[in-house]
Amino acid sequence: MQQLFYFFQKNKYFLFFLFLEIIAVALIINNHSFHRSKFISSTNYITGGIYDKSSEFSEYLSLKERNNNLSEENTNLKNKLEKLYSFIDSATVINIVDSLNHNQQYRYINGKIINNVYHKSDNFITINRGTKNGVSTEMAVINNKGVIGITDNVGPKFSRVQSILNSNSKINASFKNSNYFGTLIWDGKDYNITQLTDIPRQANFKIGDTIITGGRSTIFPKGIPIGTVANIPEKLSATNTINIKLFNDMANLGHIYIITNLNKKEIKTIENKNE
Repeated sequence: MQQLFYFFQKNKYFLFFLFLEIIAVALIINNHSFHRSKFISSTNYITGGIYDKSSEFSEYLSLKERNNNLSEENTNLKNKLEKLYSFIDSATVINIVDSLNHNQQYRYINGKIINNVYHKSDNFITINRGTKNGVSTEMAVINNKGVIGITDNVGPKFSRVQSILNSNSKINASFKNSNYFGTLIWDGKDYNITQLTDIPRQANFKIGDTIITGGRSTIFPKGIPIGTVANIPEKLSATNTINIKLFNDMANLGHIYIITNLNKKEIKTIENKNE
């Protein structure tokens, strides 16, 4: 208290001047509309900036929750879209609701990558979904940019995914603008470049053409994006191999979707009947 009193005693003239200055400014603002409007405009600008930064900070703190909500919403939309596609492809419809539920071929489950290895020759990814969430082996794993891999080991709460960056990975893939297809593999060199092999000589393609899943398996639906053609062989042979620049940055993955083929069991039974 004594120090505070000493401060006021020492600076009494300056403080008195400051007090009079505040009164003068207040009188000017109150008695002159031009100055008053400028003052209000300035304070609105300052407080608006503070509120804007405060809002941005609050939004940043809630990003995790918002991302999870968006992932849930996208999963629901993908499932509804799949039902709609199945409905459109159906030859006969008796009841719309029953038909939508009956003819749906693929179901989507949202999830998140909790561990991602991409620098080895045989790479695996761990996701936070397991049998309790409806996940089993040999299910497709994708994100909004394209193919990531296939589930190969499943526990109650977590699953391991064989990445497309794996020497054992073989995925049916085709050109978006034609029906020619091949097998997508990885040579173990660049984690953003895979190879499309066994392409027929008569296939026409150019650099930049889009590569998608071919749909010739019970794992991936047709049309999931993979990447673009990065090179063309100097000499075409009976079967060709080209590099594919992936849409995904395989070193930067987060939210994913796991796809289950609801007709997989029946298809496998039919295909293996005579074996």
